Order: sequence, then structure tokens, then C-alpha cells
Amino acid sequence: MNELLQEYWILLVVALVIGLLVAWWIFVASRKTTVEREDKSAADGPAKRNQALIDAPPAATPPAAAPAPTVTPAASDGDDLTRIKGVGPKLVNLLAEHGVTSFAQIAAWDDAEIDRIDAQLGRFQGRIRRDSWVDQAKMLAAGDLASYEAKFGRTS
Repeated sequence: MNELLQEYWILLVVALVIGLLVAWWIFVASRKTTVEREDKSAADGPAKRNQALIDAPPAATPPAAAPAPTVTPAASDGDDLTRIKGVGPKLVNLLAEHGVTSFAQIAAWDDAEIDRIDAQLGRFQGRIRRDSWVDQAKMLAAGDLASYEAKFGRTS
């Protein structure tokens, strides 16, 4: 390797210089963008480039949208659906939007109803079957806490 460097050192230096010149040309010399600026003194007043926006009346603001009603288990007439494993406050609100507020309603779901509700759960899709909501709701609606806790664990 040393012999090659001693023999071809001139070619290596030339290649390095050419490489540096090409890099300089690519990054510096080929940029032809120039900024032409009119010389304006401060006595001419404020810049007029956005004067139309400054002078325009304020845009009409859209009416504030009313916040979506949130349904909490304590505020609703139904059951505390968060006792079902896999159902949190967001799902309680989603279910309430579709009229589901009690364990008895969930316990009565058939496959078609599960599919209909599941399709409307968005990112929570698939939870009904995966977390066995119908089985849980049947036990909770019947008040069979011993069987529920034996199968699904303690309620929250």
C-alpha cells in the first residue's frame, strides 16, 4: 500500500483538488440567486407589501361550535359501563351516542347488532368480541358478581 501511495501521490493530490473544486462549484458557485433590493429610506413610511391585509377589516369568525356533550356514568340514567373490562370513558361516550347506556342492552346484542355497533367504534373496532362485552354485560345485568369476578376479575 505504501508503494502505491509513493508512486501515485501526485494523482491522488490532483484527484483531491478536483473533488474539492467540484464540491465548491456544486454548493457555492452554481447558486445564482441574487436579491435585488430597492433602497428605501425609513422616511418613506412602513413597508407596503402587506398593506392590503393591514387595512382590511377583520375576517368574520365562524361561530364557536358547541362542545360535544359528554356522558358520564354518573350523569346518565344507565349503568356504569366502565365496569365492563375494555370499556373506558371514551367508549362510554361513543356508546351513549348510539343509545347504549345499560348492561341489559349490551347483553341482548346478537351478532348483527355487534357488527353494527362495532363498525361505528372507529379505532376501538373489534373490542366487543375481543373483550367479551356481551358475556360481561349478562353477568353484570344479572348482578352475578361472583361469576363475573371468577371469569373476568374484579370490577373497577
